[in-house]
Amino acid sequence: MPLSKPRLADTLIRRIPPSHRADLSGILISEAELQTRIAAIGRAIAKDYVGKEVLVVSLLSGTVLFLADLLRQLPFPLRVDFMGVSSYHSGTESGHLVFNKELKLEVKGSHVLLVDDILDTGKTLRAVTAKLEALQPASIRTCVLLDKKERRVGTFEADYVGFVIPNLFVVGYGLDYAERYRNLPFVGVLKPSVYSEVAEAPEPVRKVAKKAPKVSKAVGKSIPAKKGKKAGSTGRP
Repeated sequence: MPLSKPRLADTLIRRIPPSHRADLSGILISEAELQTRIAAIGRAIAKDYVGKEVLVVSLLSGTVLFLADLLRQLPFPLRVDFMGVSSYHSGTESGHLVFNKELKLEVKGSHVLLVDDILDTGKTLRAVTAKLEALQPASIRTCVLLDKKERRVGTFEADYVGFVIPNLFVVGYGLDYAERYRNLPFVGVLKPSVYSEVAEAPEPVRKVAKKAPKVSKAVGKSIPAKKGKKAGSTGRP
C-alpha cells in the first residue's frame, strides 16, 4: 500500500543510535516493507532469468544492504562484481561522471543485472549502461530500490523497481549523508536542519519537502507516486 507520509514508529526508532534519533523527520519505508518488497522483486527477476547464469553488477556504495538482501532471493547461478561511479568531488556537484572502480569479471556474452540504490535523473545509469553495452553482454537489465520520477531527465526507466518515492532527502538501508546513517534498517527522511547548518557539505545535499507525498511500489514497469510539493535534488544524477 502507498505510504502517506514519513512515520516515527517506536519499535523502529529504538533501532536508531541515540545520537541519530533527532536527525530524522520520519520513516518512509520500514524494515518489514523493504523485505517484503525485495522478495517480490526477487521472484520477478528469477522468473525472467530461468535457465540462465547472471552477472550481477552493483554500483557502490549505497547498494550494499539492498544487494545483500536481493542476492538471497535469487535462486539461479550468478557472479557478482562492483563498479564505482561518482559525480561529486569534495562536496561539490559536478556534471562529469567519474568511474573510480572498474569491473574485474568478463562481461562479454553475460546476462548482466545492474543494481543501484536510487534512480534519480537517470544520468548515472545511462552512462553505466552505455559502458556495459560496449563490453558486449548478452543482455542488460537494471534493478533499483528507489525511483524518483520527479527528478528524471530523459526517458530512462529501470526494469525492476522497489519503491517510487517523492523527492526527499532519504538515508538508511545503505543510503548516507556524509557517510553516516547507512546502517539504519529502514529508509528514513533526514531533517533539513541536519544539512542546512553545514557550510560546505561533504556529500551532495538533497532538499526535503515539508510534507511527503505518497510512496508507490513497482516491479517491472514503475507506478508513479501522486504529485506532491516540489523538492530539491538527491543522490547521484
